Amino acid sequence: MTSPHAPSPVRSRTAALVALCAGTLMIILDGSIVTVALPAIQRDLRFSPANLTWTVNAYMIAFGGLLLLAGRLGDLVGRKRVFVAGLALFTVASLLCGVATGQEMLIAARFIQGVGGALTSAVSLGMIVTLFPEPRERGTAIGAFSFVGAAGASLGQVLGGVLTEAINWHWIFFINAPIGLATILLAIRVLPADRGLGFGAGADGIGALLVTTGLMLTVYTIVQTNRHGWTSPYTLGLGGLSVALLAAFVLRQATATAPLLPLRMFRSRKVSGANLIQVLMVSALFGFQILIALYLQNVGGYGALGTGLALLPAAGTIAAVSLLLSARSIARFGERAVLLTGLALLTVGLALLTRLPVHAGYVVDLLPTMLLAGGFGLAISAVTALGMSGARPDDAGVASGLFSTAQQVGGALGVAVLSTLATARTSGLAAHGHDRASALTGGFHLAFGIGAGLLAVAFILALTVLRQPRRTTAAPTGTESTGGIPAAAPTR
Repeated sequence: MTSPHAPSPVRSRTAALVALCAGTLMIILDGSIVTVALPAIQRDLRFSPANLTWTVNAYMIAFGGLLLLAGRLGDLVGRKRVFVAGLALFTVASLLCGVATGQEMLIAARFIQGVGGALTSAVSLGMIVTLFPEPRERGTAIGAFSFVGAAGASLGQVLGGVLTEAINWHWIFFINAPIGLATILLAIRVLPADRGLGFGAGADGIGALLVTTGLMLTVYTIVQTNRHGWTSPYTLGLGGLSVALLAAFVLRQATATAPLLPLRMFRSRKVSGANLIQVLMVSALFGFQILIALYLQNVGGYGALGTGLALLPAAGTIAAVSLLLSARSIARFGERAVLLTGLALLTVGLALLTRLPVHAGYVVDLLPTMLLAGGFGLAISAVTALGMSGARPDDAGVASGLFSTAQQVGGALGVAVLSTLATARTSGLAAHGHDRASALTGGFHLAFGIGAGLLAVAFILALTVLRQPRRTTAAPTGTESTGGIPAAAPTR
C-alpha cells in the first residue's frame, strides 16, 4: 500500500520532468552564454581569433560525437545513472572553466563539459518517453522540454551579457555549480531507478568506436571549414574519411547481432523524416541566432547586454507557444499540421531579414522576426514527438541520442555554412567599394536568405514525406503512440 505521505505518480513524474528540464536548461544556457562572453575571454586570456574558436569547437566535438553512444549507454546501464553522471561531470568541468587561467586549461575543460553535456542530453528525451506513455501527457511533457531547448539559448544570451558586464566572464561558468548541484540532488531523489538491459544485451564495441570517431570527425571537419574552406584538400580528405567511418557503422549495424542503433527505426517515415527536417530547421535557426547577434553588434552597435535584450522577445514568444499552445495544438490538429505551421512562420521570419537595412529600426525591422520566431515553439515540439515515435522502452535512450545528434550536427552545419557564405559575400561587396556596414549587411542578407531556403525545403519535406497515406483497408481504431491523435492507418 502506498504511504499517505508518498507523492502520487503524477506528482512524482512532474518532479522528474522538472529535473530533466533543469539539467537540459543548464547545458543549453551554457552554450549561448559562452558565445556572448567570447570577446571578454579573448581579451583576458590573450586568445588569437583562430584559437578562440576552440572554446566552442572543443565542446561541440565532444558533445556531438558522443550523443549516440551516450544514449545507448543509458539503455544498457540505466538512464538515471547516465543522466546524473553527466550532470556531475558537467558541473565539475564548469568549475574548471571558471578558474581557468590559460588557454589550454579552458579548452580542455570545455571538452570535458561536452562529454558531460552529451551524457545528460542523450538520455533526457528517452526518459520522458518512458515516464509519460499516455499520448496527451507525453505531448505536454515534450512541449515543456521543447520550451527549454527553444527558449534557453535566447535566455542564455541575456544572462551572459548581464554576468559578463556586471561581474566578469568567469561567472558564466561558476553559476553552473549551484544549479548543477541542486539538479543532481533533485534527480537522485525523483528520477525513477532503472537498471538497464546490461552489457550482455548489446555492447557493440566496434559500432561504438566507428560512430563516435565518425561523428567527432564530422563535427571537427565542419567547424574547421572557416579556416580551411569547404573545397580544400584538408576538408575533403577529412570529410571523406568521416563519411567512410559512418558508412562502415551503418554496415556494422545491418549485420551486428545486437546493434548500437537498430536500423529498423528508420523504416518509419515519421522518424526518418523528422530527423532530416530537424537537421534543416536547426541549421537555419542556429545560423540565424549567431548571425543576428553579429548584425546587432557589428552593424547596429549593440553591446552584449543590448543584444541579449533585443533577442528577448523571441525567447518570450517561443516560451509562450511551447508551453501554452504546442501540446494543445498537436492534440487537436496532429504533429504534421503543427510542424507545417511552425515552419511556415519561421520561413517568413527569416525571409523578412533579407530586406534588413543598414540602419534598422528595432520595432519595424527586427521585432516582427522576433515574434515570428514563436513558430519554433510549434515546430520543435512537433518534430520532437515525431522523432521519438519509433522509440521502444528498451531503446528509448538511443532514439533520444539519435535525435540529439541530428540537432547538434544540424547546428554545426548551419553555423559553418551560413557564416562562410556571409563572410564571402561581405568580402566581395567590400572589394567592390561598399563601406563596412553595407558590406556586412549584404553578407547577412545572403545568409538569412539561405536559411529561409532551408526552412522552405523542410516545409516541403514535412508536406510530402510525413503525409498520412490513404487507408485502403479497414483498420481498427487506435492512436499513435507519440502524438495522441487518432490514426486511420499507421504511417510506415
